[in-house]
Amino acid sequence: MSLRVLVIEDEPEIADYLVRGLREEGLVVEHAADGHDARARLRAGPWDVVLLDWWLPGPDGATVLRAYRADGGTAPVLFLTARDAIPDRVRGLDAGADDYLCKPFAFDELLARVRALARRGPTGGGTTLSVAGVTVDLATRTAHREGKRLALTTKEEALLIFFLRHPDEVLSRTRIYEHVWDERYDGCSNSLEVHVVELRRKLEVHGPRLIHTLRGRGYRFGAADDPA
Repeated sequence: MSLRVLVIEDEPEIADYLVRGLREEGLVVEHAADGHDARARLRAGPWDVVLLDWWLPGPDGATVLRAYRADGGTAPVLFLTARDAIPDRVRGLDAGADDYLCKPFAFDELLARVRALARRGPTGGGTTLSVAGVTVDLATRTAHREGKRLALTTKEEALLIFFLRHPDEVLSRTRIYEHVWDERYDGCSNSLEVHVVELRRKLEVHGPRLIHTLRGRGYRFGAADDPA
């Protein structure tokens, strides 16, 4: 659940290690394997933290980062690289990185830095999502409605975060499933429906319905029923 992290790494073994490890910690993770894909995924954000390798096919990490910052991207960025010379570190920080970790690294240290960057939040922003009285703090992994704490499972929290990122949008089952479950929706599983029912129940203890089912279309998160 919780934090949304983009891993930009071209080495398959390292990328798999990072993606699997972060997902096991409850984070929502996507992966880009080259500079061009990285640019596209960065634009498709928002991201809470970006892990960026220096050497990439296509535009390198520093070039990708400069372009991201020039476009107004504010997510904290952690450079991952084997280049540990001071001039290289300075170049990475000057390109817009927030932190720097040299390979090889311990996963526990990486995770601690990711969480620290998330607490710091984006430039000019924070790590709190709030819609219609429902709030999720992405750094502390706490959710509230009208000030009342919500006891959510990891998947329920990830689902709620996705809804909060897309208020009043009609979200298809396929779109929700592929973003929250990180896999393709096969059209048969009822896992999404089960989690929606339970999340809806927990939210409605503290107020009126916010998750609306739109027959044949999906779901919408907002304060009033969809007029259509």
